[in-house]
Amino acid sequence: MRLYKTIGLAAAALGLWAGAYAAPLQASPALASEPGVTISQADGFAGGSLLLAQSEACTNTLPRKAVKTVKKQTAGRDRLGDLAPKFAELNDDVLFGEIWSREEQLSPRDRSMITIAALFSAGLYPQLKAHLQLGKEHGVTKAEAVEMVTQLAFYCGWPKAWSTFPLIREVYGDDGDDNVDVPQHLSAFPIGEPNTAYAKYFIGQSYLAPLTLEQIPTFNVTFEPGCRNNWHIHHAKSGGGQMLICVSGRGWYQEWGKEARELHPGDVVNIPAGVKHWHGAARDSWFQHIAQEIPGAEGHTEWCEPVDDAAYGKLP
Repeated sequence: MRLYKTIGLAAAALGLWAGAYAAPLQASPALASEPGVTISQADGFAGGSLLLAQSEACTNTLPRKAVKTVKKQTAGRDRLGDLAPKFAELNDDVLFGEIWSREEQLSPRDRSMITIAALFSAGLYPQLKAHLQLGKEHGVTKAEAVEMVTQLAFYCGWPKAWSTFPLIREVYGDDGDDNVDVPQHLSAFPIGEPNTAYAKYFIGQSYLAPLTLEQIPTFNVTFEPGCRNNWHIHHAKSGGGQMLICVSGRGWYQEWGKEARELHPGDVVNIPAGVKHWHGAARDSWFQHIAQEIPGAEGHTEWCEPVDDAAYGKLP
């Protein structure tokens, strides 16, 4: 299994991360509050926080990065640039800019799992907490984090596990019952975790499950009844856009200036770059669609105003 293979690589990574390179990430605000590495920027299914546009004019334009793309790291310069500028440069430009960005060789998710394992074995808990947060953004689930620590406790020390589980609870939240009321068999695809990172861009609760990060990043998105995302636009210099494949329930898709389109399992929605639109569930139905990022040059997502409650309320 990839989990165990990944954990097995931790020893090789330990020498790098237990030393100087890991330090600038300690409780770095960049990992928790800035636009970050995420799941799917095409519809806000990603980690990090953004500023909500308040008017019909779409004012917030942000870089689009799928989970497989590591965001530019500035923690070294932010925290140590005045004290150790060369160290900060190596941390930001070499470690993250050159090593973490080698996504064809090893995905950010796998690199996060290796780093978490290495920091756990070294007992470097402040850095471990920061990388648990980064791992969560890269698609490492709470269950996987717990399983890693459970296995590593036999090799690296039982007390370290006791010290790490509270960090996992803090990063992921005590969300063991988060999905109790969510139907668990809407489709063959997993529901995933609550999409809390972009909650401000949604009305209602949505859930996200990364399916693959290779070739075309693909995610299963689940909307509770009445949940929909804000109006938004996928921009790209060339290519870009998004494709939705509906797999469960009943939902809606609407482009600016056009009538809303009712969606059912089997429907496919092709969304070109530059088209203002929204999508989500019907008022009385859970809804799932597969979301695929279409590769494009210089892509970014422009978030706009929420869908008008009165207009949405008129939809059957």
